Amino acid sequence: MKGKLKKFYNLVEALETLPSIGKKSAGRLAFHMVLHSPMDALKLAHAIEDAVSSIHRCTQCGGLSEDELCYICSDELRDRSSLCLVESARDIYVIEESGEYHGLYFVFESLNERILANLKEMIKNNGVQEIIFAFTPSMQSDATMLYIEDQLQEFHLHFTKIAQGVPTGVHLENVDMLSLSKAISERVKI
Repeated sequence: MKGKLKKFYNLVEALETLPSIGKKSAGRLAFHMVLHSPMDALKLAHAIEDAVSSIHRCTQCGGLSEDELCYICSDELRDRSSLCLVESARDIYVIEESGEYHGLYFVFESLNERILANLKEMIKNNGVQEIIFAFTPSMQSDATMLYIEDQLQEFHLHFTKIAQGVPTGVHLENVDMLSLSKAISERVKI
């Protein structure tokens, strides 16, 4: 049967390459697109093609952009004294969705001289005074933060990291020990 529906199975296989989409979900999506919503499927295909050909990394922060600079880096109303270091461009999207942060970002995906040079350039060009680390909590992240702090000593910056601990609405029995330990040791006065 696979030979007779090659294009359908190619669609299923393509959908399976997406994060969180297994074989069953890919099959359901493919059936829906082909049988129930072909116009929506074509709109989706066009949107994917358009996005892939138009979106690239911002030359300043490494986030997603349709222009040389992303909308955040080009927004003069952003707080340029605050720079949030994230591990991926997706993290910018997540933090922006919270509506709580109004500064600039820098995607720090790996430790190398080019990225450090770009980071230093961004700090100089924007008068950054505070670095906020928004990394996934881990020993490696802690080591990376210490290394970055050391490399940026010349700027006399204030370094902070996002809070971590017990998520709202989660019972203590469901919290991992590292998060619980951090929450207790980094408790705040109320």
